[in-house]
Amino acid sequence: MRDTAARYSSLTILLIAFVCAILVRDFRAAAAAEPPRVELNADNIGPRPLEDLTSKSLPRDYAFAWQTMEQALEENRPGLLEGYFTGMAKQDLTQRVNSQIKSGLHTRYEDRGHKLEALFYSPAGDAVQLRDRAQLEVQILDGGKVIYDEPMTLQYVVIMTPGADRWLVREIQATTGEKP
Repeated sequence: MRDTAARYSSLTILLIAFVCAILVRDFRAAAAAEPPRVELNADNIGPRPLEDLTSKSLPRDYAFAWQTMEQALEENRPGLLEGYFTGMAKQDLTQRVNSQIKSGLHTRYEDRGHKLEALFYSPAGDAVQLRDRAQLEVQILDGGKVIYDEPMTLQYVVIMTPGADRWLVREIQATTGEKP
């Protein structure tokens, strides 16, 4: 009986250690997965001002869009784009991920933040045009080997539209011709 109890105790301890290891890994991943910092300036927007809720949800949802885009490009998982992208932005980014899959490459971003300037808020409230000044470090990897690494300051013109419960990126174009 003692041998059976000792085995069960050993198995229980191993199971607890395994569960703890998984939890530690998941907590580390969650801590590393914070959305990028986004600041919004809507002082010069027209033809109407942003509502309070919109001025809070736009930068939050834009940060989540960048976070999911970065993850989709690093892990080559186009399905991640579903939550925060629509229209041409989703189509272009999905095509980019699929191209990376075919070539065996992936892109990693170190996102240092975004400064958004709200330019236009449609009278119907169904579109917002923004200018983004993004601070990024971009790495292109072939397998685990970095083949390109450069810090960048890029500017984007962004169109966001409301979805059921969040704002979605409909269009994102770099003013320099670069891809996001």
